[in-house]
Amino acid sequence: MKNDFDVIIAGCGVAGLYGAINLPADMKVLILSKRESTLCNSALAQGGIAGVYNSPEDSPEKHKNDTFIAGGFENDPVSTEILVTEAAENLAKIIELGVDFDKTSDGEYHRTLEGGHSMHRIFHHKDATGFEIESKLLEYVKTLSNVTILENAVACDVKRTKTGFSFLVLKDGDYITYNCRRTIFATGGIGRVYEFTTNSAIATGDGIAMAYDMGAQIKHLSYIQFHPTAFNNKHTRECFLISEAVRGEGAYLKNCHGERFMQNYDKRLELAPRDVVSHSIIFEARKTGSDDFYLDISYKDPDFIRNRFPMIYENLLEAGYDMTKDMIPIFPCQHYLMGGINVDPDARTNIEGLYACGECSHTGVHGNNRLASNSLLEALVFSKRAAKDIAAKLKDCTGELEEYKFEIPENAPHIPTGIRTEIRKIMQKAYFVLPDVSELAAGLEKVSQIRNDLINGNYKIDRDYVEARSLATVAFIVLTEACEIASGNAEITKNNAED
Repeated sequence: MKNDFDVIIAGCGVAGLYGAINLPADMKVLILSKRESTLCNSALAQGGIAGVYNSPEDSPEKHKNDTFIAGGFENDPVSTEILVTEAAENLAKIIELGVDFDKTSDGEYHRTLEGGHSMHRIFHHKDATGFEIESKLLEYVKTLSNVTILENAVACDVKRTKTGFSFLVLKDGDYITYNCRRTIFATGGIGRVYEFTTNSAIATGDGIAMAYDMGAQIKHLSYIQFHPTAFNNKHTRECFLISEAVRGEGAYLKNCHGERFMQNYDKRLELAPRDVVSHSIIFEARKTGSDDFYLDISYKDPDFIRNRFPMIYENLLEAGYDMTKDMIPIFPCQHYLMGGINVDPDARTNIEGLYACGECSHTGVHGNNRLASNSLLEALVFSKRAAKDIAAKLKDCTGELEEYKFEIPENAPHIPTGIRTEIRKIMQKAYFVLPDVSELAAGLEKVSQIRNDLINGNYKIDRDYVEARSLATVAFIVLTEACEIASGNAEITKNNAED
């Protein structure tokens, strides 16, 4: 018997789970989770979720304005309006589902401040907001009889059919084909294309790569956010994030001399948007000749720090730093993707029946730099809209689903070792915070060759192969865009000089 579903959702983060929750109960839904269901970028989100909800002094218009400023006014105005105006209903819904946001002593929700925000509008659960939301949504989804979650299931390939899509899935060493009428890609970010990232191990851009191969439009993949305050521990690829909220609560940024320096770069000081702070750190590093930077909140009450940031406090303590007494070593690190699979306000791509939500999508709400804590909100708002659109489209859709016949190489070798490491080194060298124009073309040529070798080679189709192919594709798209931008800038400079 074929494995047929109305909807297949690739990804088990907040976008994927919330999409499933908002689909009709009579629809048969499959959620594919590449690893265990809680291993995702959503679960790592510390700071909180932004939104105007029961806050008379704040307004969606103010939230929108802050989002535009942070995004360099490159934000899509329609999608951004939707983001801020639909925040309240979605916050209310996840609270109804059991999400436990912190409250003040008088029982009101505590809202914190983060870089780029003009108002205290960040709802949070200690410093582990993403995990709280992910856990509560997952708990609820598991009660839904129409939804099946398949963990440790690698989506190796996706093909369009006359009736929808077929997925080739590797599960427990077996290849299984699953079919559906509509699909939502909620596969997260691309962090593992860099040597150092705050992203989880699953963030290899699989959905973006598969959508690209199907002909989906990919937009602004070179719009990559580097978080300015990742814990500077270069011994591990996954860097522990020191939340934006730490600066929101008054932490100072200091250089190698223990001096504050943000006053030299932006009047908003430590609360400037992330791209501004990251750029400032790089400029200050060049000025001082040192990569040693620190975040210092030790002047605050120790009990306040421990209660407000328990997870960060404990993780730093394990690493040998007491944030109530010590300065925290930090440095910019790859954190988030503003571009992705291009979608309309209902999360629809240019491919009929294919939707994209969360970090893998490009809704346009972030412009060229995401405002802090807008990511979880984006995941909720647009996955709900995708579910609503799918429900309307499939209301009277019946009939047997076509199944694509995948060809699986027999006795094929594993990919050579070191491919992913090579891709990461190329990206770290050519396109980190401030792109190295002299390295872009050479980097693009190298990743293009790697990608061609993987696609045309006869390798074993397993998780290593899928992730390497995805990283090569992502790097190829990013560096292609970056080269085009650099070429355009050079042409503008030339024309200005001639004028």
